[in-house]
Order: sequence, then C-alpha cells, then structure tokens
Amino acid sequence: MRRRDQRSSWSLRVARVKLRTLAGIASILLAAFCTLEPAISPHGITAYAAGIGAMPNEVRENSKDGLKYVHIPAGAFMMGCSPGDEECQPDEKPPHRVTLTRDFWVGQTEVTVRAYKRFAAATGREIPGAPPFNANWASESLPMTSVTWDDANDYCVWADGRLPTEAEWEYAARGGSAQARYAPLGQSAADSPYGSPPRAVGQKLPNAFGLLDILGNASEWVNDWYDENYYQRSPAIDPPGPKGDGSRVLRGGPLTNTPWIVRVSYRDRKDPGGRDPFDSFRCVWEGAGH
Repeated sequence: MRRRDQRSSWSLRVARVKLRTLAGIASILLAAFCTLEPAISPHGITAYAAGIGAMPNEVRENSKDGLKYVHIPAGAFMMGCSPGDEECQPDEKPPHRVTLTRDFWVGQTEVTVRAYKRFAAATGREIPGAPPFNANWASESLPMTSVTWDDANDYCVWADGRLPTEAEWEYAARGGSAQARYAPLGQSAADSPYGSPPRAVGQKLPNAFGLLDILGNASEWVNDWYDENYYQRSPAIDPPGPKGDGSRVLRGGPLTNTPWIVRVSYRDRKDPGGRDPFDSFRCVWEGAGH
C-alpha cells in the first residue's frame, strides 16, 4: 500500500515538473513572439494619428535618395525641458518659446543603409566600416550608423538638403506634444536592454506628424554646435544654433542607454569627427518644394 502511495506521489511530482517545464517553454515562446515588431504600415500610421486627434502631414519621396520626407508646417513651440519632466538636465533649461517661420520637409525615418549605399555609389564615397551587429552592411533597412558629422552633412547636401537645426529637430519630434515623449516608452521607442543595437526603421508608432524612430533607435546628428548655456540666450525666432568649434549636437537617444535619455528634450554632444555605431541622422529636404 505504501509502495503504491509512493508511486502515486512520484507520478504527481513528475507531472508537476512537466507542467512547469511546459509553462516555461510557453513563456519563452511568448516573449520571443512579443519581440517581433512588424513595420508600421501607412494605414497604421493614419489610424494611430487619427486616434490621437491628428493626421499625418503630407509625405513625398525624394528621387535622389529614395527616402520619404514629411512636410512640417511653420509654427511655435516650447523648446527644452517638458512640463513635469524631472529627468531634465541643466543644458535643457530654461524651457523657452521658439517660433519657426518657414515650413520644412524632414526625413520620415533615419537615413537607411540602403539610401547611404545609393549616395556612396553616386559620389564614389567610401562607406564606413560596418558595426558588428550589421556585418558588411547586409541589413539595408537599418539606420546608417558609424558616420561622422561631415559624412551626414555631405549626404544631406547630396540629397538636395541639409541637417536640421536643433530647434527644427525638436519641433518636428514633438509633433505638437508638450510631453517628454509623444507616446509611452515601448510604443514610441524600443524598451531594450543596455547595449541593444538599432533596429530596422519604421517599427514603432509615429508621432502626430507621421515621423518614425524620432526617439530611441539611434542618436541623430543635427546641424548645431553644442553650447550647454545656449538656451539662456537663444533667439526666439529661427534659432541657428551657437557658433563653435568643439562638439556637435545629437538628439533622439539610442537604444544603448537608459530610458531617461530617450526624451524629446535630451541633448547629447560628441566630437564631429567621431564614428559611433549607435549614431545616425535624418535630413531636411530643401528641394521638396521645387
């Protein structure tokens, strides 16, 4: 009798172990499934924007680089530390009203590897060494990284444009929102562990202007020199950025950092000659209206 009870008890323990194992496998598969992030379709962009009370702006394709650019209307906004944002750094203060008097067109996504290869082929420019996460630049839908400020600037000029000013970048990135992020982290940007590489463009929700990956895929070079005190004396109309010869500004924040960096007002700066596998860029297309 005791032996049968022991066998029954043993069978029960085995069954429990099997159930725990199956549950563990299921949770792993579920986690893997949740990391699959299909690209946002144009219909998805429209539906999302309509849901937050806005429609995406007009989009045109630049025949030079094959990328899409979004029309950004002139307007005014509060630049710098967002209301209630307790993670702001001193160089994000004081928040100040800025008016941009001219419409502009900005890249819907960061410049992709595919577009940069097009630039290199047309100009004979050497492509930078590929990062470990994109050996031989095989994944052409990833943002083009490891570019210097000059590389980025030269690309934009070739594409009939320029790098955005810091004010243009933030105005476009906010999309009319005064918040630190236009959507919760995880929806606006991948909530990934430290050291995670950039992902293919277009996988997260757009902002109200229809811009993708403006936060948290790769840091983005802008035109301005860096001055930690610039906001204290920045012009209120079309600020061109300070004069300088030191560091250039990057905005947007990569996946390699903690969430407090993935905020629309966060400012980074680096040596313009540096090549970082987590730094990219997007352009303002000045030829769009011609």
